[in-house]
Amino acid sequence: MTGRASSADTHLTVSPTEAGMRLDLFVAARLPALSRSHIQRLIKAGDVRVADKAGKPSLPLAAGTHVAVSVPAPTGALPRPEALPLTIVFDDPDLTVVDKPAGMVVHPAAGHATGTLVNALLHHVRGLSGIGGVERPGIVHRLDRGTSGLMVIAKNDQSHRRLAAQFHDRTVTKEYLALVWGRPEPGSVMNQPIGRDPRHRQRMSVRSPRGREALTTVVSVQPCGSVSLVRLRIGTGRTHQIRVHMMAAGFPVAGDPVYGGVRARLPPGAAAVARLTRPFLHAAHLAFSHPVTGRALAFDAPLPADLQIVLDELTRTSRARLGKGEGR
Repeated sequence: MTGRASSADTHLTVSPTEAGMRLDLFVAARLPALSRSHIQRLIKAGDVRVADKAGKPSLPLAAGTHVAVSVPAPTGALPRPEALPLTIVFDDPDLTVVDKPAGMVVHPAAGHATGTLVNALLHHVRGLSGIGGVERPGIVHRLDRGTSGLMVIAKNDQSHRRLAAQFHDRTVTKEYLALVWGRPEPGSVMNQPIGRDPRHRQRMSVRSPRGREALTTVVSVQPCGSVSLVRLRIGTGRTHQIRVHMMAAGFPVAGDPVYGGVRARLPPGAAAVARLTRPFLHAAHLAFSHPVTGRALAFDAPLPADLQIVLDELTRTSRARLGKGEGR
């Protein structure tokens, strides 16, 4: 990807359901790999054209309008390759699937110039798409720093566009394992819109006046005393979605200090929760269609050791207390 002078051109058509959307929001929805700030820069530079004319971020779009997005290929200084440990689950000429460790930021940003997943990818993977820009080569979607689990990485621009389209069209299956306080009902659905918290700008909230549609479904529940191991499926990919939805429903993710998952006093049988140094949240299952062959692909990643140790201890304690007639 170094030294490339060409651009990655993407041609989009506004659907009837997207009519009236602002240009910047339309591009952000269709090309989720691009950050909002990156899109603003592209529009300002004239790299986003509406009906072959330069557009403004606030321009409302009519159904059938053609929008061309030209993303300059990465030039200049790139994040440096770093020989960081990285579990590669699958790899072929078009994509790579990795199991991101907790504590690793996905791409370089303020305060995280090194040690990111991108730095590791540049060392371990040959060829990455350039659509995400200099700091996000190959990045189609993201996980929070404290969340571990599966991510798909694009190795060329065609794969990137097609994978991004699957995420946009919600044909990708994403399931997470989380330890939550309480016992939610299997099959329950949380669909409150999520946006920036109006009172705490560093957090997300279901109280935001400008929230975007979000969908989280509880697939299964395994009670463990005061907490439960739940499998969750998300139909959207909003920032902090699971953490926000579970807190709003009264079942915050254990170990999450931002969204109510850390308790000063632990209930009986929950001492193992104190071992958590991050939210108990893991992207355990990822399924999508291969962007070139169309073949159905599905991947599963087991709980990492730090979460499995906590779960095992909670399970032993719960069984012991039930055996003594406690906690019934």
